[in-house]
Amino acid sequence: MFNRILNLLENNDRERLQKKLEPIDLPRLTVLSEPNQPQDFSYFPESGIGSIMAVSPSGKTVEVGIFGREGMSPPNSLFEDDQAPFKVFMQVEGSAHRIRNEHLFAALIESRTMRKLLSRYAQTLFVQTAYTALTNATHRIDERLARSLLMVHDRTAGDRLRVTHDFLAGLLNVRRPSVTTALHILEGHRLIVAERGQVTIRDRQALQAFAGDAYGVPEREFARLIGAMR
Repeated sequence: MFNRILNLLENNDRERLQKKLEPIDLPRLTVLSEPNQPQDFSYFPESGIGSIMAVSPSGKTVEVGIFGREGMSPPNSLFEDDQAPFKVFMQVEGSAHRIRNEHLFAALIESRTMRKLLSRYAQTLFVQTAYTALTNATHRIDERLARSLLMVHDRTAGDRLRVTHDFLAGLLNVRRPSVTTALHILEGHRLIVAERGQVTIRDRQALQAFAGDAYGVPEREFARLIGAMR
């Protein structure tokens, strides 16, 4: 298994879940959770990138977090709750192991060590969301794009990121032309190569330096609480 959470479970906890896990393919735009609707399953991705969207009563949306093979979703499952005012769906196709919530919640009740690990992951999601709000308010679009690409890279095997302009526009909460301009800036610094539906990281270290303090705090928190993400 490539999923970080499943790999870090203690053996008895992993064995408890493995009997109930089932593999599933997750094509792009697969919905994992609808706002305020009870959900039957939780997902532990093996690959791909998912988005967590806040949805207003009038239907306006904004991306507040992403996840991949380092975690799980929907986030409310971490608290033994089967619904929340978020929409969760796949931005980049992948695969996962899913489990019925009734089985996951029972395992969380039985195992303190499992609850501790998933609670730590919940803390990393909270920090990611908080710093997404901070960077959206305080950093330039090109710095925010560098941060977003680094976050996707953290959750991807290899340097080729299958990301669309629409996905990046959602991450940055800007229009597509702004994404195109910011991509050209990063390309001009020879940090990335942007192609249709794909961005290749050329120099991660330099890209991280370009992002500055827009990137790093949530990642250090993940390393402190859980371990290396890549």
